[in-house]
Amino acid sequence: MMDAALQGGARPAPSGLRARFRHWKAERIASPAFQRWAARFWLTRPMVRKSSARLYDLVSGFVYSQVLQACVELDLFNILRAAPQTADALALRLGLDPRRAEQLCQAAAAIGLLERHGDIYELGELGAATLGVPGLADMIRHHRVFYRDLEDPVALLRGETDPELSRFWPYVLGTAEGDVPADTAAEYSQLMATSQHLVADETLNTVRLDGIRHLADVGGGTGMFLSHVARRYPGMALTLMDLPEVIAAARNELAERGLDSRVRCHPGSFLDAPLPEDVDAISLIRVCYDHDDPTVGALLTRIHAALPKGGRILISEPMSGGSRPERAGDAYFGFYTMAMTTGQPRSVAQHTALLEQTGFGRVQEHPTDRPFLTRVISAVKAD
Repeated sequence: MMDAALQGGARPAPSGLRARFRHWKAERIASPAFQRWAARFWLTRPMVRKSSARLYDLVSGFVYSQVLQACVELDLFNILRAAPQTADALALRLGLDPRRAEQLCQAAAAIGLLERHGDIYELGELGAATLGVPGLADMIRHHRVFYRDLEDPVALLRGETDPELSRFWPYVLGTAEGDVPADTAAEYSQLMATSQHLVADETLNTVRLDGIRHLADVGGGTGMFLSHVARRYPGMALTLMDLPEVIAAARNELAERGLDSRVRCHPGSFLDAPLPEDVDAISLIRVCYDHDDPTVGALLTRIHAALPKGGRILISEPMSGGSRPERAGDAYFGFYTMAMTTGQPRSVAQHTALLEQTGFGRVQEHPTDRPFLTRVISAVKAD
C-alpha cells in the first residue's frame, strides 16, 4: 500500500549520503536567498554566472533555432559564401527592410553563424558547417513542422494534440503514398534520402561488414544505405525490402545510381510479409525507434528465424543515453518520436535486452564519431 505521506504529495527522503547531498544542493540552489548570496561571494560568483548563462540559453534557444531557420530559408549562407557583404547590400538581395536585415545578421553573428568585420558580414564557422553537411539544410527546413507540433508541449505530452509529424512520415504508420499530398511526399522522399546519406556514412565508417555474403536492408526506403554499401563492398549481394509503394520509387532511384542489377528488390511490410531469403545479414537503419516494443520485438523474432546460424543483425539509429540522458537521444529524438506518435529512442541496454530476448547473442556497440546522429549495435544468431 502506498505510504500516506506519498498519497498526500510529500516527497520521499533521499537515501544514501550522495543522494542526500544532491538533495541538499538542489534545495540550496532553488533558494532565492542563496542565489543572491552566491552571486556576490567571490568563490561562487563564476559558477553562478556560468549556470545563469546556460539557463538563459535554454530560455532563448527557440529564438536561436529560428534565426538559423531564417538564414537557411533566405539562402543567406550561400550568398555570403560567394562574397562578404554589408547589411544594406544583403537587404536588397533578401528582400528585407535594411534594419531587419541588419538585425538578422547581428543575431546570426552572435550565435556563430556569421562573423562581423567592420560593416561587413561574412560566413561564420557554423554557417559554413551548415553548407558542408549534405542534406542539413533540408533537415532544418523540415523543422517547421516539428516547431508547430511543439507549440504546446504540455498538450503534446498529454496526447491532446494531432501532431503534423504523425502525417509527415506516412510509411511508419503504413499509409500509402497516394494518401499523402504530393508536396509532402516529395519533401518526405528528399529528407529520407538526405538523412540516410548521413547515417550511412557514419554507420559504415564505424562497423566493418567483412565476411557478409548477402545483406538485406529491411525498411531501407529508396536504397540509400545499400548504395553506400555497394560502393564499399563490391562483391556483396544486396537486397532491399520496404513497402511496395516505396519499392516502386526505389527501383527508379537505384537505376539512376546504376544499381538496378546489383540490388534485388523485395516489396512487402516487415510486419507480416516474408523476409528476404538466402541472406546472412540484415540491417535496420533508423527503423526500430519508429515503433513500440511489441512491434520491434516481433520484428527481431522474425529476423532471428530468417537468418542462418552465425547470421548478423545491424541496428543503426539515434539512441537514448539510458542512465546518462543525452541531449540528442533523449531530448530531441524523445520529443520527435513523441510527435510522430509512435516509437521511442532506446538505450543500448534496452536494445541489448530486446535482442537477447529474441535469441541473439554477442551483442556489441560500435562507438560512432557522431553519436548525436546515430549509434550502431550488432549481434549474432547463436543457435
